[in-house]
Amino acid sequence: MFDLDAGKLIVIGIVALIAIPSKDLPRVLRTLGQATGRMRRMAAEFQGQFMEAMREAELADLKKEIEETNKSIMKSVKLEGAFDPMAEARKQITTAIDGESGASQTPEPPAGEAEDASDGAGSKAQPSGKADS
Repeated sequence: MFDLDAGKLIVIGIVALIAIPSKDLPRVLRTLGQATGRMRRMAAEFQGQFMEAMREAELADLKKEIEETNKSIMKSVKLEGAFDPMAEARKQITTAIDGESGASQTPEPPAGEAEDASDGAGSKAQPSGKADS
């Protein structure tokens, strides 16, 4: 701040010894020490406030970046209709109820079993190429 090195401090000390009477020197040095302490505390407080402001600005930037990433993910994934447990449960219940009302009627066999039933009285088809005689 004042760019005081050891040589300048020695010169200031010698001038102070000559200019200030010996009985007032302890009081002057005490006052000088207290002023130096106050300046250091103010500098540390300023530095702390500055660092806090930097952290808050960094957190604000980070929060903004996370919100933008979240928005882009939500747009790309479209989670609104992808996972709806209530709709899935409703669909299963409706299917079960419809299945019970259809159970009183003759059930249709699945597509694969319908072909086997049309082959005859349960006979299985012979592999192609060889026939049993």
